[in-house]
Amino acid sequence: MATATAVVLPDDPKIRGDVTLEDPVGGREALVRGPHDFHSVTELVCAVNEKPILETPNPFKFGIALAAAGAAMFGGYIGYLFWEGPGIWGNNNPVGWAWDIVNFVFWVGIGHAGTLISAILYLFRQKWRTSINRYAEAMTIFAVICAGSCVALHTGRIWMDYYLFPIPNQMGLWPNFRSPLEWDVWAVNTYFLVSTLFWFTGLVPDFATLRDRATVKWRRMFYGALAMGWRGSMRHWVTYEKAYQILAAFSAPLVLSVHTIVSFDFAVSQLPGWHTTIFPPYFVAGAIFSGFAMVNTLMLPAREWLGLKDLVTVRHIENINKIILLTGTMVGYAYAMEFFVAAYSGNDYEGFTFINRMFGPYWWAYWTMVSCNVITPQLFWFRKIRSSPAWTFVLSIFVNIGMWFERFVITVTSLHRDALVSSWDYFVPVTEVFFLLGTFGLFFTLFLLFVRFFPVIAMSEVKSVMPQANPHWEGYGHGAHAHGGGNAQPATAGGH
Repeated sequence: MATATAVVLPDDPKIRGDVTLEDPVGGREALVRGPHDFHSVTELVCAVNEKPILETPNPFKFGIALAAAGAAMFGGYIGYLFWEGPGIWGNNNPVGWAWDIVNFVFWVGIGHAGTLISAILYLFRQKWRTSINRYAEAMTIFAVICAGSCVALHTGRIWMDYYLFPIPNQMGLWPNFRSPLEWDVWAVNTYFLVSTLFWFTGLVPDFATLRDRATVKWRRMFYGALAMGWRGSMRHWVTYEKAYQILAAFSAPLVLSVHTIVSFDFAVSQLPGWHTTIFPPYFVAGAIFSGFAMVNTLMLPAREWLGLKDLVTVRHIENINKIILLTGTMVGYAYAMEFFVAAYSGNDYEGFTFINRMFGPYWWAYWTMVSCNVITPQLFWFRKIRSSPAWTFVLSIFVNIGMWFERFVITVTSLHRDALVSSWDYFVPVTEVFFLLGTFGLFFTLFLLFVRFFPVIAMSEVKSVMPQANPHWEGYGHGAHAHGGGNAQPATAGGH
């Protein structure tokens, strides 16, 4: 087989493809940059997982130690909560719901981008998802675990949580299926199950690659068990594609249904500020908004420190930022419509609730929410900011802060001033800060362990969008230069 002549990439970032639109060749930036073939992609992705444990980079050790400390603190806090009860929180009358529900809705929202990137973009055959879907899928699983811990711990007598499930018992007690809190149990558990199956199914071919490359017995056994006998035969690939398609089809409606049901926790009540029909689409848009921001928060440091810039390119970053801009604008529109509906309805109680949010005791939380969720994303109209990893990372942090405050504003400001002025009170958190920090510790511990031992890039999917995946690629037998928006592709494309 003839060998293609290597193309030397210029130093000019515009020619190399570091901007998204219109490089001098006349196309968009390639999804895989640099002189990569199939084998070099495998080497690049597996390098992190195959490094001996004792040779783990010091920054990674520090990060996982810090995250594990947060997770250990969370475990200790749960024990303290079991011992003392929810009285250790700052909840009062009338603020019976506070950071427990705020954190639950926040983490469920974080998990939505994973299913959107993995399932919906897959069904629409969006090839740019291939380098980022694994981050998003893992983030979904870990975020739902954190959300589940929040909702399980807020019930008071936590050891009675099994009453939430329809388990036959001698007292004839059954869950109230007309309660949106019960709907949450089923929606979140269904979401977690389908997302986990979808995530694991996509990992199977890559587990087989790590198994076949393993030089240490425990790695060969570990990845061999996870690969489930995968041999890469045509029959395996056909079955894999069918299973992946079916799970994607199951997952797609979950993006809309899960956070819609979460919004019913508020929307089906009669409380001013909660009882509104705009909540389902508003919550779904906000969930996708915060989820994509968290993808940027996790992906950009990994891209930098793991040397994956050729696989996670500026084109991926810019596409994510466009979705953040769109959903952020939708969230801002929902904020405006809430005030319009409250004013147009003529309901004095509804109008008071929204004026109280803007100018009442929690004005600082409301304006933090608006600044981070409405004003900050508008900077992505500028291509220079939209295509900058540094700017993107900073703005993603602001978006996540703003989305947490959105849930805080919805929950607390609607409760703390009810119909009786004598009952008004100001909620001040007591130990809930440790609750929130502990969930972040658990989340980052799970994510860093995933990065260390599992492939963070879907190797088989990335290879499918490379020029060599086309059987008519010019590099095969021609000795011609590769094409693909700046890629220099050798003619030989090794499997593993």
